[in-house]
Amino acid sequence: MARAAGLSAAAACRLVHGQWPARRAGEVRQRVVDYLKEHGASMAHLRGLVLAQFPRARTKKLAPPGCEPGEAVPESPETTATHETLEEESMLLKNETLTPLARKHFKLSRSPFVDDINSRNDIFASQHGRYVRAAMLDAACNHGFIAIIGQSGSGKSTLREDLEERIREERRPIVIIKPYVQGMEASEVRGRPLRSGHIAESIVDALAPGVSLKSSPQARYKQVHELLKASRSAGYTHLLVIEEAHRLPVPTLKHLKNFMELKDGLRRLLGVCLIGQNELYDVLSERNPEVREIVQRCEQITMEPLDNDVESYLQLKFERLGVKLADVFEPDAMDAIRARLIHTAHGNRTSEVVSICYPQVVNNLVCRALNAAAAVGYEKIDAQVIAGC
Repeated sequence: MARAAGLSAAAACRLVHGQWPARRAGEVRQRVVDYLKEHGASMAHLRGLVLAQFPRARTKKLAPPGCEPGEAVPESPETTATHETLEEESMLLKNETLTPLARKHFKLSRSPFVDDINSRNDIFASQHGRYVRAAMLDAACNHGFIAIIGQSGSGKSTLREDLEERIREERRPIVIIKPYVQGMEASEVRGRPLRSGHIAESIVDALAPGVSLKSSPQARYKQVHELLKASRSAGYTHLLVIEEAHRLPVPTLKHLKNFMELKDGLRRLLGVCLIGQNELYDVLSERNPEVREIVQRCEQITMEPLDNDVESYLQLKFERLGVKLADVFEPDAMDAIRARLIHTAHGNRTSEVVSICYPQVVNNLVCRALNAAAAVGYEKIDAQVIAGC
């Protein structure tokens, strides 16, 4: 086995104790697996060997006073379980790439999760996803004010792209205005804040490309107002979309109210859609008196996890490659995915169900399972493979 893996005898002995080389560990592991398969090793042994590439986060539980060594340790919701959950969640959020071996083993022409959206038909729409789509379109058509909030990888930007594609396909008279600020942060200490001047500049650039922005605040505000009125008279509506909105400075958030109050008679001229991660809840907190007035006008929509839609989501991804889901997964795999990504967080007298079953996390977990199953020659992914990843 040492010769087959290109190792010294001493290095091969260390493998028995789970000590893998720091360099080329993946290559060495594959050579060891191939050697053992040729010499009749069982799939059960190989599974344990290969899944060691995908270690789940573990925390050592210390025996509390009164417990003898080796005795079962009671769960400690506020410490041990929470710490383990956070480590495991961090691991699941790590990007995973599908290996060539896995693509060949499961007859996949490419990864089902890379460059997988080329048209609106490629976007999975749960019932909640359809609601978010409708809310974004309504804000664009009727100049509403909404905030789409969710974890990284929950599908926020995908729905924004879907809105833009729908506007193009259906030739709707809607102008999407997107301010661009590289390295946007809430203060100049860490990056470049998005100022109201940047928003005004983006509006002028979208409605009158090539026209210079007026220098004085009064002239600039009037210029933006006149351009919006002229565009509205021509039959267009306008939606200001701000990505990474959780990094918005408070002064800029307050100035959004001035932009939304621009009207032509009774008709509003500009809708606003903020898109950001969970920190946006803090930015839009009603407890902050500085932004309370604008927060009361904003509909906050939280991106919900897939949970019961996991099977439908994966079915779409694999069917777009011409592969049936049943040819890749055993029936018990879907419940195992949910079990890995949904847990109960215990607190003081409360138990809250927490789910990280978002598209990007599901993608990473499934990729890990595909790689592990292919490495040991499993025909399909079952609950045991998912649990080991």
